[in-house]
Amino acid sequence: MSRRRFLLSLAPALVAPGWAARAWAATLPRASAVPGGVARIGLGASEQPPRVHLGGDRVLVMRDGDEWVAFVGIALGAKPGSKLRLEAEQAGGAVERFEIAVAPKKYASQHLKVPPGQVDLSREHLTRYERERVHLSEVLRTFTDSAPATLAMLQPAPGERSSSFGLRRYFNGRARSPHNGMDIAASAGTPVIAANAGRVIDTGDYFFPGRTIILDHGQGLLTLYAHLEAIDAAVAQAVPAGGVIGKVGATGRSTGAHLHFSVYLNAVAVDPALFLQD
Repeated sequence: MSRRRFLLSLAPALVAPGWAARAWAATLPRASAVPGGVARIGLGASEQPPRVHLGGDRVLVMRDGDEWVAFVGIALGAKPGSKLRLEAEQAGGAVERFEIAVAPKKYASQHLKVPPGQVDLSREHLTRYERERVHLSEVLRTFTDSAPATLAMLQPAPGERSSSFGLRRYFNGRARSPHNGMDIAASAGTPVIAANAGRVIDTGDYFFPGRTIILDHGQGLLTLYAHLEAIDAAVAQAVPAGGVIGKVGATGRSTGAHLHFSVYLNAVAVDPALFLQD
């Protein structure tokens, strides 16, 4: 998709009648209780929203009509057949418990043979990676009380979307972590926009993802944009949906220019395609 066509396709979403925007948003994210998916749990009607936890992590809760609904991110590492247990505490202190049965989903795998030197990190690079991993893990646990206005997202750059979320690569028979985002094919310098209104909570130039921006959209819903050529937003800056925040690049461990786009919900990566209009 060319940049001009991308901007033209974006325009109707920004100026659509309220009823049309609400109808689109109400269907997103697409509920899918699988590893890397999002479960939707009805919590019933009450004046105040319940506080919902999955383990030690708060869960996003939004009103849908007359009832409250919890949107629960399911980790890629969740085992099919297992059950996730939620606790919902009402304003009066009453606690209700829910279970989510994790359904199976098969993701693609890729087996590659490469020289050993291209797989193992040097001691210096490993030390840097571990330091950045701890920092990013803390950032991705961010939870702010304000809920997002919508869970529907804009595609953050023009280009073909990959279906590589969840892909697990094996280098010389050794498994690597599954791919936790969507790659969007775009040339270097292409503007990158905020997929949803939010606040910049982290920017940096990291070993694997390169130049990266992370946005907080509220209640544990975060988006991450990686391999950027340029970062055009600052930490603590509020950005509107569709606002330019950077440019596509090939920084970090990247084989070529593209945008890596991730969505996080209650601190786990979920499939970005669930939040995007087809």
